[in-house]
Amino acid sequence: MIRIIFAVICCFLAFSSNLYAAQSAITEAEGYSCAGDDKSRKQTELSAMAEAKRIAVEYAVSYVKSETKIKDYQVEKDIVEAYSNATVKVIEIKERSWYKDERSGDCYKIKIKAEVIPDEKAMISLAANQATDDDPALPLSVKVWTDKKQYKSKEQIKIFLKGNKPFYARVLYVNVKGESLQLLPNPSRSDNYFNGGVIYEIPSGNDRFELEVSPPFGEEKILVYASSTELGKINVQAAGAVYEVKTDAEDVGVKTRGIQLKEKTAGSKPTESFFESKVTIKTLP
Repeated sequence: MIRIIFAVICCFLAFSSNLYAAQSAITEAEGYSCAGDDKSRKQTELSAMAEAKRIAVEYAVSYVKSETKIKDYQVEKDIVEAYSNATVKVIEIKERSWYKDERSGDCYKIKIKAEVIPDEKAMISLAANQATDDDPALPLSVKVWTDKKQYKSKEQIKIFLKGNKPFYARVLYVNVKGESLQLLPNPSRSDNYFNGGVIYEIPSGNDRFELEVSPPFGEEKILVYASSTELGKINVQAAGAVYEVKTDAEDVGVKTRGIQLKEKTAGSKPTESFFESKVTIKTLP
């Protein structure tokens, strides 16, 4: 067994100061606008982007409605409203160009891959409803926690994952120096698909490493990225029983969100669930 020396103290508290968790939907949308006599080219481009973002929200709301099977009308209403008041982040500009329209003259079109992030306050309020916490009828949600609230030097750490429905995940450990290691998938455990309602332990199974507390002590993080489909690829390099992350830290989240979108039914807009959790951890000597 390869022993990886980590220094960790952690507990799970939903949306606490030590845990960041965010649910979202990723989709693609197009926007169009024509300059006419009243808009400059820059204004036309901004108008097209605004339309693309608005349509992305519409697609996300439609997706959430189709994915949410819960019978509690108020809970479903709250989720839909949270997505209706979402923030849109552009992950990638897929296409953009100017073109001539016979009637409207110079026009601009843009296609984006976007992350639609529901209203934070509304989702925090919803998360407080423990009755629906693990409900597979709700959009994707993944819990992350450890076996104890704190660890001392040489103690071993166990990380646990549980999703409310099937998901794909990437689990990273970021040490006090800011260096990232990918715990899952790893060279001995390539499968990153998890069933919903099942608690998964790290390390376990084919993992060939242990997590043992050791200096240097300080604040570190466990990052979990999860999606209803395969995650985007990042650059990693084998480092014994785990992978060393070579992608720049600020690009990991963006590249991970580069998921492959697929139509689930004829005429539906390709949209997938995404979930990110970040647990801030620290050590005790």
